[in-house]
Amino acid sequence: MTSALVTLRLNLDPAVAELDTVADLLERLGDIPAHRVRWHPYPGTATEQDLVAIVDGPNKRLCELVDGTLVEKAVGQYESRLAYLIGHFLETYLEKHDLGIGYGADAMLRIIAERVRLPDVSFVSWEKLPNRELPAEPIANLVPDLAVEVISESNTRREMENKRREYFQGGAKLVWEIDPNTQSARVYTSPDAFEEIGPDGALDGRDVLPGFILPLKQLFDRAGRRRGKDSK
Repeated sequence: MTSALVTLRLNLDPAVAELDTVADLLERLGDIPAHRVRWHPYPGTATEQDLVAIVDGPNKRLCELVDGTLVEKAVGQYESRLAYLIGHFLETYLEKHDLGIGYGADAMLRIIAERVRLPDVSFVSWEKLPNRELPAEPIANLVPDLAVEVISESNTRREMENKRREYFQGGAKLVWEIDPNTQSARVYTSPDAFEEIGPDGALDGRDVLPGFILPLKQLFDRAGRRRGKDSK
């Protein structure tokens, strides 16, 4: 065994070192498609510095760090449009209700150990920001009170389950999952407890954002129709 290989083995994240195959890795990551797993740095060896370099670098790619592995976010242009609009409505609300701050999809948040996530939209209350000062580090040790994920084509059920569990384990109070295909949403108050919101329903900020109401019809009408996709 070469010294380079020994070094690689020694630097592997423990959760990845115990795996036997690439299939095991993809399963651990949430059954995600292989094209979203970055090969350099090698899976299991990536660091937060590697994440910052790829997210903030000249060839910017939105990635998350999971068990020493860089996983590209699944974001299409329409999903990005929806996230942008949710952020717009959220910021409009926060201008009148000074409860905290909102972040977009390139904010790197350390949710739990070995997990840096980039929610499509997130809200962090002032309670988590002493003296109302934002962290100076590129990766913030912050768990959002509200995390919003807009489901893309290559997002899997297990991947979203993993994310929800991490958010709530870290201290999130609310998670919204938006489904562009059905123009519906799920509002989670725990990893498994949710309310289904149909196309005629509305997102409700509940205790996290009191009085915040966003009808899904308003959101999708503003987003515009996708060619060959939306039936409404």
